[in-house]
Parts: sequence; structure tokens; C-alpha cells
Amino acid sequence: MSTPITPLADRVVAVREEAKTQTASGIYLPDSSKEKPSVAEVKAVGEDVKHVKAGDKIIYKEYSTTELKIDGTEYLIVKEDDILAKVA
Repeated sequence: MSTPITPLADRVVAVREEAKTQTASGIYLPDSSKEKPSVAEVKAVGEDVKHVKAGDKIIYKEYSTTELKIDGTEYLIVKEDDILAKVA
């Protein structure tokens, strides 16, 4: 899937993973108690990004993103410095 956004410099475009609707023990969570996950899948990277590539799953700083919605998909734009880790 290509993204309609081309990140510049050290920016990464990612899509946040869906919030869990059920706990590990099987209890369903109401919408009001769901947290926005801090895990996203990288869709595109800028030319100066060195440590992640499209397809990687990342953990990022919660309040350091720019969010926008295009054609029903919510994209995040994250600086590479605000990526904390890659998820295996």
C-alpha cells in the first residue's frame, strides 16, 4: 500500500495500530476506556531516516506526532528522533 504522503528529511509516516477491544482475560473494553496505542507501522520514510524502513513497527513518543486523516486513514508524521524503539 502506498501512502499519499511523502515525508521530508528525517520524518516518518506511520499508521497507528488499532486499540484493543478485549483484555487478555476476555473482558470487553468500552470505547471510553481504550487507550490510543503508541505502536504504529511505518508506511514511508524521508530521505534522511537511517534506522527504520517501510513495514517496520515502531514505538513512538505519544505527544510528539502530527496526525492527519486522508481518505479515511489516520496517518502519523513522526520525527525519527521521537521513535523510541522498533518492535520485532
